[in-house]
Amino acid sequence: MKKREDVYDIFWYFAYERQNIWYKKLKEENPPYTDDKILQEYKFCNSYRVLDRVSQYMLKNVIYNGKEYSNKDMLFRIILFKLFNKESTWEYLSENLGDITLRDFSFDTYNKLLLKRKESNEKLYNDAYISCANKAFGYDLKHQNHLALIEKMFIEDKIYTKIEKSKSMEEVFNILKSYPLIGDFMAYQLATDINYSNVTNFSEDSFTVAGPGAKRGIQKCFENINGYNYEDIIKHMYLIQDEEFKRLGLEFKYLGARKLQLIDIQNIFCETDKYLRAKRPDLISNRVKIKKKYIPKKEKIEYILPKKWNVKL
Repeated sequence: MKKREDVYDIFWYFAYERQNIWYKKLKEENPPYTDDKILQEYKFCNSYRVLDRVSQYMLKNVIYNGKEYSNKDMLFRIILFKLFNKESTWEYLSENLGDITLRDFSFDTYNKLLLKRKESNEKLYNDAYISCANKAFGYDLKHQNHLALIEKMFIEDKIYTKIEKSKSMEEVFNILKSYPLIGDFMAYQLATDINYSNVTNFSEDSFTVAGPGAKRGIQKCFENINGYNYEDIIKHMYLIQDEEFKRLGLEFKYLGARKLQLIDIQNIFCETDKYLRAKRPDLISNRVKIKKKYIPKKEKIEYILPKKWNVKL
């Protein structure tokens, strides 16, 4: 593999500076949290995926909400939430249905509620990533096909019995990917979210999948990868993170003893691609602009991490 040296170093700088911004916010320091004008102007995900707003919402409201759930109910809750990936949609369903469990799932009931919300011009889906929206189950509306997917997964196939017996994150990924409307990127994200719960307990450094944004980031950081695949590059960066931060004189603030995991490296490549659209517009890809500007949120996030990590913030 051949690095594009100056751009390659930006990957590590971005990871370091974005994590610094998070720590300064955590300590309630006064803005601006960085001197980097690009990071001041545009919205970027955290270096650790688990620290992003939607992941935190899911941890606190879907997984660790103080109630005990069976594995099948927990899987149902996680997959339902992530198909929409939008806090307000989850809250709307919870307000109308009470505690969300598989026992009370009904295509007709959920469809009527979501149609009502859609007719009120409320968005059902998060814009952060575009979930597959074809008519795989024959319905005209996206949410109806997703409800039919849930029905097939849980009522017809009892997917929870397969995931409970899985021996690796890759196996969970392949189970999820076998379904309509679930591509590689979504299957990997779902496998990671499930692994935040107690349903599975696999090491996050055991398996990764490069999404489209990560591939663009890798293409910008490397002139060529000489026969390696994108996942090889992500694993390589994971293994050398300590020495690369040290080489650049960057004292990266890890989450306790928890290094950046493969999912985090994958995400950082995606965010680096975005950052380089402003920093190095000469590096051309099929994405030119950064869509979202940074808008400070008034509400403070009380951060939590999966309990089994044994990491204190």
